[in-house]
Amino acid sequence: MQPIKLLEKTLGQNADSLHCLFSQQDFSSIFPDFTAENLRMLLSRAVRNDILERVCKGIYLYTKTDYDPTLILFKVASKLRADNLNYVSLETVLSQSGRISQQLLGWITVMTTGRSGTISCGRFGTVELIHTSKNFDKIMPELRLDRQTGMLWASEKLALHDMKDCKRQMDLVEQSEI
Repeated sequence: MQPIKLLEKTLGQNADSLHCLFSQQDFSSIFPDFTAENLRMLLSRAVRNDILERVCKGIYLYTKTDYDPTLILFKVASKLRADNLNYVSLETVLSQSGRISQQLLGWITVMTTGRSGTISCGRFGTVELIHTSKNFDKIMPELRLDRQTGMLWASEKLALHDMKDCKRQMDLVEQSEI
């Protein structure tokens, strides 16, 4: 079977609304004999043939599933820093809880033990990753697992501490909260 057909068949049988985002490494198990360059070429062809959509470097979306576009940025953050501890914090948490006056659309902020960076995810928005060296054992009581996004979320208290620690602008935060 041609590699592109095998890729399409495998995705069609295994992808679903929760498992619709894949890294280049995820595909290497389907094509173990492919070099990294051959795999990149195959994925590029899959994008041209509308089998996959490139969300950002190394991350692809199988669009034939009934995916929730509001969760894509969270899934990207999890994929990009899968080997690190991550939690949603800062403006994302404070906006969600109504503690800042502006609603963030298409932008999430994630604290990570990995390196910092801002990743553009095209039509879905942007993931901002901010390095932290906080001791996770100490902040664990201030984190909760959000089943919808599949990520840990900071409490409002921890998000405010992170805002101060990261020297973020506090002018949008309600003064009674600071």
